[in-house]
Amino acid sequence: MRSRKSSVPEQIRLVFDTPGLVAGVDEAGRGPLAGPVVAAAVILDDLKPIRGLKDSKVLSEKRREALYDEIRAKALCCSIAEATVDEIDTLNILQATLLAMRRAVEGLRLPPGKVLVDGNRLPVLRVPAEAIVQGDARVQAISAASILAKVHRDRLCAELHTAHPQYGFAAHKGYPTPDHLLALRTHGASPVHRRSFAPVRLALGECVE
Repeated sequence: MRSRKSSVPEQIRLVFDTPGLVAGVDEAGRGPLAGPVVAAAVILDDLKPIRGLKDSKVLSEKRREALYDEIRAKALCCSIAEATVDEIDTLNILQATLLAMRRAVEGLRLPPGKVLVDGNRLPVLRVPAEAIVQGDARVQAISAASILAKVHRDRLCAELHTAHPQYGFAAHKGYPTPDHLLALRTHGASPVHRRSFAPVRLALGECVE
C-alpha cells in the first residue's frame, strides 16, 4: 500500500484537479476568411455515454450531424457562443477565439469545477482551466465541444451562402480555397468577410475603382 508520504508529489502535480463537473471547450472557424468564430462548451453525463466521440475533423458530415443531436440530448449541459467578424477584426483572431470560448463557458447552465480547453492557450475564466494540445482527440468532452462548434458553424455558412451565393460558402465554409479567392477577386469583399485577413485586404485593394 502506498504511504501517505509517497502520494504527496502526485497530489501536488494534480493540484488543478478540483472536484466538480468538468467542461470541455473547443472552437471552429479560426482559419476561414469570413463569418464568426464559434466556440462550444460541453459537460457530459457519465450516466449517458455517447459512443464515437472524436475530433470533428475526422468525422463525416453525416456522423457529425448525428452526434450533434445526441450530444444536445444527452449532455448535462452545453453552450455555443460566437465572436463576430467585427470583434475578429478589432481584437485579432486569437483574442476573438478566446472571447468566444469564455462566452461558451459562461453560458453553461451548470457551473463547471474545471475547464479543459483544446490547444495551448486559455481564455480568462473564473474557474480552474487546463489547455490540452490535441485535446479534441484525447478528451471526450472536448471532442463533443468540437462537434457542436463545427456543426453550428457549418450551418451558419449555409445561411451565409443563401445571403451571398456568389461566394460559395456552402462548399468551402469560408476557407481560402481557389474558388473562394477567385470570388473575392471578382466580387470584392462582402459584409461578412474578415477585413483584417490578408487575402481579403488584397481583394479589397484590387477592387478599388
